Amino acid sequence: MTVLDSAPLPVLPQITDSLRDNASWNDLALFDATTFERELTANVNAVTAFRSLLKQSDVRLKTLFRQGIPAYELVLARARLMDEVLQRLWVQFFETEIQDLALVAVGGYGRGELHPGSDVDIMILLDDQALETHRSGLENFLTFLWDIGLEVGHSVRTVEDCAREGAAEITVATSLMEARLLTGSMALFERMRAVTGPDRIWPDEAFFESKRQERCQRCRKYNETAFNLEPNIKDGPGGLRDMQMIGWVAKRHFGASTLQELVSHGFLSTREYDELIECRNYLWQVRFALHALTGRREDVLLFDHQRRIAQQFGYQDQDHNLAVEQFMQRYYRTVNALSRLNEMLLQLFEEAILSADEPGDPQPINRRFQVRRGYLEVTRPNVFLRYPFALLEVFLILQQHPEIKGIRASTIRSIRDHQPLIDDKFRNDVRPRSLLMEILRQPYGVTRQLRLMNAYGVLPAYLPEFGQIVGRMQYDLFHAYTVDQHILFVVRNLRRFFLPQYTEQLPHCSVIMARLPKPELLYVAGLYHDIAKGRGGDHSILGAEDARRFCRQHGLSSFDTRLIAWLVRHHLTLSLTAQKQDIHDPDVIHAFAQQMGDQMHLDYLYLLTVADIRGTNPNLWNTWRASLLWQLYEATRRALRRGLDSPIDKEERIREAQDQARRRLHLTKIDEERMNWVWEGFGDDYFLRHSADEIVWHTRAILKRGHRERPLVMARDDPGRGGTEIFIYTRDQDNLFALITSALDQSGLTIFDARIITGHNGYTLDSFTVLEDTGLPIQDRSRIKEILHTLLHYLQRSDSPPPLPARHISRIQKAFQIPTEVSFSENATNGRTVVELVSWDRPGLLCQVGQAFMTCGVQLHNAKIATIGARVEDVFFVTDRENRPLNNSVKYAALREALIAQLDSADNG
Repeated sequence: MTVLDSAPLPVLPQITDSLRDNASWNDLALFDATTFERELTANVNAVTAFRSLLKQSDVRLKTLFRQGIPAYELVLARARLMDEVLQRLWVQFFETEIQDLALVAVGGYGRGELHPGSDVDIMILLDDQALETHRSGLENFLTFLWDIGLEVGHSVRTVEDCAREGAAEITVATSLMEARLLTGSMALFERMRAVTGPDRIWPDEAFFESKRQERCQRCRKYNETAFNLEPNIKDGPGGLRDMQMIGWVAKRHFGASTLQELVSHGFLSTREYDELIECRNYLWQVRFALHALTGRREDVLLFDHQRRIAQQFGYQDQDHNLAVEQFMQRYYRTVNALSRLNEMLLQLFEEAILSADEPGDPQPINRRFQVRRGYLEVTRPNVFLRYPFALLEVFLILQQHPEIKGIRASTIRSIRDHQPLIDDKFRNDVRPRSLLMEILRQPYGVTRQLRLMNAYGVLPAYLPEFGQIVGRMQYDLFHAYTVDQHILFVVRNLRRFFLPQYTEQLPHCSVIMARLPKPELLYVAGLYHDIAKGRGGDHSILGAEDARRFCRQHGLSSFDTRLIAWLVRHHLTLSLTAQKQDIHDPDVIHAFAQQMGDQMHLDYLYLLTVADIRGTNPNLWNTWRASLLWQLYEATRRALRRGLDSPIDKEERIREAQDQARRRLHLTKIDEERMNWVWEGFGDDYFLRHSADEIVWHTRAILKRGHRERPLVMARDDPGRGGTEIFIYTRDQDNLFALITSALDQSGLTIFDARIITGHNGYTLDSFTVLEDTGLPIQDRSRIKEILHTLLHYLQRSDSPPPLPARHISRIQKAFQIPTEVSFSENATNGRTVVELVSWDRPGLLCQVGQAFMTCGVQLHNAKIATIGARVEDVFFVTDRENRPLNNSVKYAALREALIAQLDSADNG
């Protein structure tokens, strides 16, 4: 690169950390030096010239990136450009040989790394008396930087300031450790380095411990996972900050200026060094693209950015694997590898820095393993080579000896290095197969060891089908974790049903788990239930085949094999039945009970379903969903006990509900005549879909209301349905559903279930199960009163249009807009048309659905509301105004057109 001006400049200090960790420095022309020098010579305004230079270089930088020049070259080129700009400007304000001032690059710029949006951090280092002497020059220099559009982060410090502030704050000490002299007094710079060295402030032990705590705090901020849906490239676990931390500790303890020097120190193998550099270069590539895309410093990979960068990197959608999913899988695998390598190296540093004087005596476990200072290690370096099965045995030992703190870093490295031994021969060996099943059968530590096996690469190597889904994301808000992390969360949830300390969380599940003869079968089903995601085809069917193969290879009986394969094949059946069918219909319960076959299959499937939902998204499990699944479980259990050959019919179910309600109403002095006066307008559907408790509540309120025309609006906490039940009894009208849902949306409530009963007397009985945005029932009684008042207000003005949604469409909702899909089927038994609606979630959606129903003369009887992340999958049971099923292609087309017109109009986006 050409010097910007002919004025003499000091020799440029080397940009060590970054340059030496790349093969070579590649001179890249980010601007036309000849033109720039000509402009300066022609007395063009200097501010204009430099501002133009920076703009041109930014454009050139992005052009080179698009042309395929790797980011690791471009970030160095931009740092070099800034060096020359700042050096050129410095000599315009200060003498070349000045002895009481120095211009120093710090932070990322000190490392010689500048992405398009990175901060240009500088420190002006001065002698004790220099500030007053050079105040005017410094002010003019900094003002000029601002004038040309270079927004630097700057500090002004004396050597004493550096020593004092560095000792007080680890971040300052770290920044000074990365300081690089740009121009000015070398003697002053060296004095600063001397007073901030490890022999003066932050000795090795204190520095390492502080950095370790700093990393722990960062990890907690990002939920202890590298797999966040919108990850932070820089600060998240496995991000660039982890890479920098390795460099900081290495520099502090070993005096190493580059990571490569750690190889010669024996603390980093050549393979690990290459892996670190590969990870860093990829993350630089992503970060550079993100800065170029947003035009600013941006380190969070937002959903919209993920799509656009995937496209820029050349990924293309496949039938079963979106481009963005392929891109993010590569990203997640990279940060996971960097995070695990970082943890191993930090443990290695800990052993070298904090425990160097405590070698400890080994305590033998067996011929292959021993414990030293609480950590498990191999007895000899060639243990895994001689006994490959020990790659699994190590995790069983950790389970059987809970007093062991973990695995020594050198042994972790050996596990990583010997992964190639896990081949087909290894998988066909009875010893590894037996060891894995023994791990799954242990009373404690199953989840922890599976996670360690995944972290150290043993689980993906032993189960190649698991290896395919490591780091695989699903581009939606429903699945909060990558597939491998989700699977391990599901196994963890299943384990907690077994452990006494978690009994209070889900007591039903703990009781059921206690009577299972072989809990390990459930763990295998959990491992395999989603293992075929992303292959194309039905992942349940493909996963069942994988599970069947695993069971045969690991010596499970034919019965156990069939059970596990059945669980994987049907792992979605219970939740889909509960959320998309009318579970108050005896025919639905009977059909589901036939699928289960017996109580054992129902027990296993119920536990797997609960664990699956709870391991999908922390916000997905709520009281309503828990109640819904339990209602289906209990109804199916009763059907199985009654016998599949003698199913309960609707008339019997109706009589049972009425008899129970009648007995309770008699206790409150309500006679038969008054009961019949209320009930005669209800119809059979009402008694089929409401419990005796609800019937009593409704009946008493309607009798108390008497013949008044004012709408009846009530609410109560309903543990049986897992939410707050809002009940409305009023005269029927076409826009009623749209009016009610819009008013509830305005109140900030989420509707999960709607039962709409149109009576014979022109009145409608509408029951809505709602939850707060927190996923809990409404707790505040004053809030309930406010909501009821709002509903009553709109119901008494029913001729007015429904209120507009009060909540705005969020950035994330907009990122997941999908075209609306509508499908129809006929439920001949109940005389209903089933409308299945798939769209993207947004405020006021149910109101728009109600408007479409009103336009087409459709009457709603029941609704199952399912919001899956940003995706809506709602089911409506409808008829026409004469209470007949639609059952007509013309009516189907009209309703589909009306729904799409309401939901996909330009105004909604």
